[in-house]
Amino acid sequence: MNKVHAPNAVVMMRPHHFTSNPQTMMDNTFQICTKGRDVAKQAYLEVTRVAEQLMAAGVMVHLFEDESDKTPDSVFPNNWFSTHSNGSVVVYPMYAENRRLEIRQDVLDYLSEHYEVKQTIDYSNRVNREVFLEGTGSMVLDHNNSAAYVVESKRSNRELVEQVCTELAVEPVIFNAYDVNKVPVYHTNVVMCVADQFVMVGLDMVPKHQQPRLLAHFRNNNLTVIKLSNTQVNQFCGNAIELQGRNNKVLALSQTAFSALSLEQIEVLEEFVELLPIDISTVESAGGSVRCMVAGVHLPSKKFN
Repeated sequence: MNKVHAPNAVVMMRPHHFTSNPQTMMDNTFQICTKGRDVAKQAYLEVTRVAEQLMAAGVMVHLFEDESDKTPDSVFPNNWFSTHSNGSVVVYPMYAENRRLEIRQDVLDYLSEHYEVKQTIDYSNRVNREVFLEGTGSMVLDHNNSAAYVVESKRSNRELVEQVCTELAVEPVIFNAYDVNKVPVYHTNVVMCVADQFVMVGLDMVPKHQQPRLLAHFRNNNLTVIKLSNTQVNQFCGNAIELQGRNNKVLALSQTAFSALSLEQIEVLEEFVELLPIDISTVESAGGSVRCMVAGVHLPSKKFN
């Protein structure tokens, strides 16, 4: 079993009725209220643009359509499932009721048809116990070093985190993170991005007594630490993802995030990856950015004769 941190294939969902989600507005402080036909059309075009630019860079994109008007956050599929190099697909319990409707059997069937899926572990019924865990929004996975970084929140149940990590044979690294108003950050993947050789992280959001443990993990795994300010986190600098392109690794991030990085940070990043900024300002109004829009495929491909 070969572990690959930067996947060369992703799943994306193109929404036909995009809007901000009133059911997640209370705890997702990154979200802005938007709605209307023009907003939906622009989000559709932005997802199309991301898919096209990723494919141009050599990343395989499995693009699905969402024609439902009952799933405003479907553009963020990484929250309801994750895939793993051991052949596991994990389905997660979502906090908002309308987000539970995003789970799609056709996506799971497609993965089973084209990749070596050995087991599907479905935790989605945990919602009946008010237990929630939102995929790689809640857990930032370091596939190389078998670690899962998790900001504790009502969307990331500690007990279920530990159970999933045991199932996947990864170490949970659970910590807290708060915005300037002391509101817990809703998803870990807006605070940090882990790549093959570096980590971008909003350390100022983490309580000081927890920072040394995080830094020790990064140091032990030989990760270069790029510290993000609270302002940069709010501009989605932490919500990026490293992918394997045709010729080299790329860091997919939004134009908003790229514009918020300092020249020094960009120079450090370019030692490791090619930066691929994409304008998705409409999608970002829903409180997520490029990382949330792509679900990495870490499964082994099937060998067709």
